[in-house]
Amino acid sequence: MKLFGNIVWLLFGGLFLAASWFFIGLLLCITIIGIPFGMQAFKMAILTLTPFGKHVIYTGGVSTIWNILWIVFLIGPMLALGYVISGFICCCTIIGIPFGIQAFKMAKLALWPFGSEIVDDSYAPYARI
Repeated sequence: MKLFGNIVWLLFGGLFLAASWFFIGLLLCITIIGIPFGMQAFKMAILTLTPFGKHVIYTGGVSTIWNILWIVFLIGPMLALGYVISGFICCCTIIGIPFGIQAFKMAKLALWPFGSEIVDDSYAPYARI
């Protein structure tokens, strides 16, 4: 089921979104100051490429400062709002509910990317919290 969901996701926009996140990550990595933000964009690209079967683990810590900078300077709330809107649109139909849930998962990661890890669902219970 995860494979089918990921294939449908890729065909209906996931590949474009992942490529966009990857390109944004490359642009951010041009400067030394942008490298931490670029790495988070690569993390979003990985999750956007195959969201089914992945789990986001939040570890917290010092990353709160970086998350605040992400929100202030990189318009994190706007990115998350886009995912929330697409999640609500997907949830309007029964077929789209699984895709809406994935969009909500990505909205949370788009808002607070620092201090989070993306792991497979099978490893999620053993990941550090």
